[in-house]
Formats: sequence, structure tokens, C-alpha cells
Amino acid sequence: MTKQTLFKGTMILTVAAFITKILGFANGIVLANVIGPEGVGLIMMAMPVTGLLITLTTLGLPIAISKLVAEAEIKGNYRRVKKILVVSLVTTSLLGFILMIIAIFGAKALSSHFLTDQRAYYSLLAVIPIVPIVAVSSVIKGYFRGKQNMTPIALSQVIEVVRIGLIFFLVQWLLPYGIEYAAAGAVLCGIIGEGFSLLYLFSVFKWSKHKKFKLHHSFIKQISKGKEVFFDLLKTGLPTTGNGLIQSLIGIIQPILITQSLALAGIGTALATKQYGIVMGYAIPLMLLPGFVTNSLSVALVPAISESKENNNHLLIKKRIQQAVNIALIVGVPWTIILYVFAEPLTTLIYKSPEAGTFLKIMGPFFLLHYFRTPFQAVLIGLGKANTVMINNLVASIISLISIAFLASNPELGIYGLALSLNIGLTLGTSLHFFSIKKLIGFYLNLIDTIKVILSGIIMGYGGLITFKYIQNETTNSIVILVISLTISLLSYLLFLFFFKIINFKKLHK
Repeated sequence: MTKQTLFKGTMILTVAAFITKILGFANGIVLANVIGPEGVGLIMMAMPVTGLLITLTTLGLPIAISKLVAEAEIKGNYRRVKKILVVSLVTTSLLGFILMIIAIFGAKALSSHFLTDQRAYYSLLAVIPIVPIVAVSSVIKGYFRGKQNMTPIALSQVIEVVRIGLIFFLVQWLLPYGIEYAAAGAVLCGIIGEGFSLLYLFSVFKWSKHKKFKLHHSFIKQISKGKEVFFDLLKTGLPTTGNGLIQSLIGIIQPILITQSLALAGIGTALATKQYGIVMGYAIPLMLLPGFVTNSLSVALVPAISESKENNNHLLIKKRIQQAVNIALIVGVPWTIILYVFAEPLTTLIYKSPEAGTFLKIMGPFFLLHYFRTPFQAVLIGLGKANTVMINNLVASIISLISIAFLASNPELGIYGLALSLNIGLTLGTSLHFFSIKKLIGFYLNLIDTIKVILSGIIMGYGGLITFKYIQNETTNSIVILVISLTISLLSYLLFLFFFKIINFKKLHK
């Protein structure tokens, strides 16, 4: 199994994520037009409960596995790698099936207490079986990350898109029975895609593992001797689980708090669900569209930082962080500016919802920080500070919820108060991660490169706006106008990046 560099691993994951993101985004457009913001809102309400179940099932082990496997690989300790996998598979499989059964029988109670719209019950019931599937696949993915071989993970992501081929037909078939059934059908297709992904991962794992590495050999014996490994996994896994629990609980509490706050502002339940769907189902996915790049980077960063830490190579750690920051800047800046400049045209064309453009302008500039937050989080975990990540995210989440309660309940702000509150939480969370890293290793941002990238983005934005206004006078075709404007904008951005010598593939590849 070939070990890959940070840059190569990131690029492999990025290409796969780009394909799945584009197809998934197209799927989102189809859903938005078929079931509308109300149906999307029902799906978004059910997802946090499932996220909580998955978090409880995996116990943060996928990240812990990648960290421990990377450290064991340096020493060539295949027995330890085997123990890591056996203990993880047993733990997550048992928890996954137990929680799935409990959740199925308790779905009614969960929907009554945690879902603000009872129609979301069907989406919740449909998505619960995904829990044990994700549990097992996450362990295998953690193994490949630790081996710093991202190709199987990337291909499994592409295979998962089989759900997109099913989703349109199933949703159309169920729509006459009610929007709640159509939303549940869309969720069910995700389980099918995840199942195909797991089958592929398992077959590749069996084919690629070390010859001396046989999981079926002395399986029980490995479990009995895996106590030390189990506690090592929990050392990283539990804080990561705590962080996941925080995010899942926030995801469950947030819709309730939002609808209650909006009710205080004089907005009814149906309208609140629709507005929630516009923000969470339209605006945020659009803002996070290029996030697959930094997410891919974060996946590759954990084992890379862990390996460097194990070798006491602090210079390489700082180099990896700077590479991550540069990639985040290069990707985040142009998309942020594009969303701000072309907010209404984009949301009108894609979702037929120009009101979503207003949220892009309010939240877009702050969401640039998201592209730094995930890599910073990965760096802290790689340094063995998963507990710091948990504390930072907890503080940011609490402040965000408090802000929602105050701002969204204000009749003058309403749903815009939610947008401002999300901005506050994101800014605080990213800042806490950055200062934690700075305190640990004395890392400083390269301000000159940062200014160059931002300047390139600003020039791109002005150029794109001028082009957009000029073409508007020549044609009324909104697709043509946007495609030409965005193409010229991005080309000018790349030109200035090369002019300022920001893009240097030789440095990134090392």
C-alpha cells in the first residue's frame, strides 16, 4: 500500500469530493425544485438526530484510528495496527446495532421531543438504519487515513453517489402521498449509497492489507489483549466524541430554539420551517460548496501532523499548517467574494429563491473563516489536543445559541438574527482554534501572502461585477451571463495569484 504525501492525499480526496459535491449539489437543486424549502426543512430537522446517533456509535474512533495507525506505521508495528482495527470494529458494530434498534423503537418519542415539525418523523425513521453502516465504514476509512492512502476513501465517496440516480425517481413516486413521505424517500436513498460505499471499502481492505495481517485469526484473543489499545483510542476518541456530541446536540436544539425564537418575533411554525430551510438548506450548502477541499485537507492533516509529532519534527508541523492555511485562503477567498457579488443572481437561478441571496451577503464574508476552522481543528487533534477542540467548540456553540435566543426573537431581526448568530459562533470557534495552535507551537500567519490573496480576490470581484453589468446589456439569458462572468472572474483571480507568486506547486508537493 503506497504512502502518499499530504498534498497528493489532499488532491486525491479533493477530486473525489469535487465530483460528489457537484453531483450532490445538483441533487440538492432537484430536491429544492421538487419538494421545495418546506421538504428540505423536514430533512434538515431529522439529520441532527441521526448525527447524534452516529457520534455515539463511532465514539470519535475514526480520527483516533488514523492517528494511532500513523504512529504505529512509523515503527512497523503491524500487531498494534491489527489490535486497533479489531477493537474499533467490535466496539462500533455493537454500539451501532444497539443504538439503531433503540432509535427505531424510540423514533416516535424522539420526533415528539426533538423535532419541531412532526412530519419530520418519517425522515428520521428512514435514516436510522444508516448508523451501523457508517459505523463500520468509518473504521475502515480511519485505517486508510492512518496508512496515508486516501485513494480507497476517495473512490468510496464517488461510489456513494449512486443515491443520486435513485433519489429523483423515488421522490417523484412518493410525492403524491405527501411531502413528508417524499422527504423520507430522499433520505432512504442516502442509505443505499452508503451501503455500496461500504461494500467497496471492505473489498479493497481485504485485498490491500498486509499478508501477515489477518483479522479472522485469533479474533477473540485480539479483543482480550486490546485493553491498552482501547484506552489509547478513547484518549483521542472521547474528546472527539464530546465535540461531535456538542455539535449534534446543538443541531437538535438549534431548530427548536430558532422556531421558538421566531415565534416570539411573531412568525408562525410553517413560515419558520420554510425560513429555516432557506438558511440551512439553501444558503449554507452554497457557502460550503468548496469546503470539500479543506475537508479533504483536514482528513490528510491528522495522520501527517501525528507522524511529524511522533518524529519531533516541529519545523515540518509548522510547514504543514502553513500549507493548509494557503490552501484555505486560495479556495475560500474567491468563493466568498463570488457569493457576495453574485448572491441574488445565483440563488435565483439555482433555487428560484432570491431571498436566499440576502443571507449569502450577511453570512458569506464570515464563512471564509470556516475554511480555516476545519484544518485548525485537524492540527489540534494531530497534536494530541482533541480535548482543546472540544472545549473551543463548546464555548463557541454556547455563545451562538445564546445569540440566537436574543437576536432571532427580536421582531426587527427575525431570521436575520439567526444568520448573525451563526456568524458569531463561527468567528469565535475559528479564533479559539488559531490561538490554541499559536500557544502550543508558536505558529504565525504569513500576513504578506494573506494580503496578496485577498487583494487578488477583491480585484476579481470588481472585474466580475463589471463583466456582469456589461453582458447584461448584451443578453437576457441569466445562465450565459453568470457563466461568462464567473469564468472571467476566476481566470483573473488565478492570473493575479501567479503574478503575486502565491501558487507554487513545488512547495505544496513537498
